[in-house]
Amino acid sequence: MASQSQHRVYIPSNARSNQYILAEFKLDDLFYQQFLSPAQAYQKISEHLFTLCEERELHNVHLIANDKLPIVRFHEESYCLQTKKQVMFFYNPKYHESHMCIEDADYVAKKIRIVFLATGDELRANAAQFHRRVAAVIKEFKTTLPESIQSIKVRDHQHLTYDLFANAKGNKESYGYKLRSLAPRYQTRECPLPAEHSEMTYATVSIPLTRAIKTQFLPQGEQGYANLYRYLEDTFLTACGTRKLQRIAMVANDRIPLVRNSQVDNNAQNSELQKISFDPANHDTQYYGFWQEDKLVQTVYFILAAGDEDKNDIGFGKFMNSVEAAMRSVADKFQIPADQQNVTIRFYQHVSYRA
Repeated sequence: MASQSQHRVYIPSNARSNQYILAEFKLDDLFYQQFLSPAQAYQKISEHLFTLCEERELHNVHLIANDKLPIVRFHEESYCLQTKKQVMFFYNPKYHESHMCIEDADYVAKKIRIVFLATGDELRANAAQFHRRVAAVIKEFKTTLPESIQSIKVRDHQHLTYDLFANAKGNKESYGYKLRSLAPRYQTRECPLPAEHSEMTYATVSIPLTRAIKTQFLPQGEQGYANLYRYLEDTFLTACGTRKLQRIAMVANDRIPLVRNSQVDNNAQNSELQKISFDPANHDTQYYGFWQEDKLVQTVYFILAAGDEDKNDIGFGKFMNSVEAAMRSVADKFQIPADQQNVTIRFYQHVSYRA
């Protein structure tokens, strides 16, 4: 998928698009004093929320009242699965609709999270319109909350998911993307964002540690997996250094990576999630490696974040061409068969502000 223009990246036509907007606000005693019980509180505010959503034709919306983090993925069937730390939504935007309040019996939530899932066709083309409708609902919904709720944090998440080796598997058609940043895209579609907002753009690449890789890079009798992870790490760092990708991480600790801006968030982890924070304004190399030499994982995640120098009026196409080139180099080193194995890339664009 080599591009003739350094500012345009060619992504397979079968790439999957997702968009969801997360609105969240903290709860306190003053909030709960307005209701007979936490359960009644969640029921009342969710009923009002879903009424507003129907009026704005927002058909897939969920209120989460158990302090778990939502994770959104594409799937041909609709699922909502929970772990101790996550609520995972699998859905196809073309077909699936749902309004649901997710809570745990007798649990007093510290925070309410509302997940607005985009539906329909051409999600990327209609992203600004979706954001505008959600913003209108949030604005009206906020007026019904107790005065103790001063602000609602809004995060717009968009991602494109595709196989780096789609072409080798017969998916020859591709589309050239400039991948413009969200603020100017929305501005031209009459959906201006607040002046005070932050953006984060990055890619995650997942490579399964297959039997072939284990056989090749884990000699019999070797104790631990440090040599494998160090080789992966060195290969990744070399590939990124050649292409001047400076904000990078490798996660091989069985946790799902989450990327944040270090100006507002620090690195952290729990039993399921690995938060990684980068500073887009800092031009020094920022590398984080999360792995354990005594633990062999099924999948290794590589994270490559864009910086302020990658952001321009044209878009992030040049950045993604560098990402693809670096990951092809890593895949070549590990002799990954392009026609048999997927190397999944997710290109993320986030924007956040307070409403």
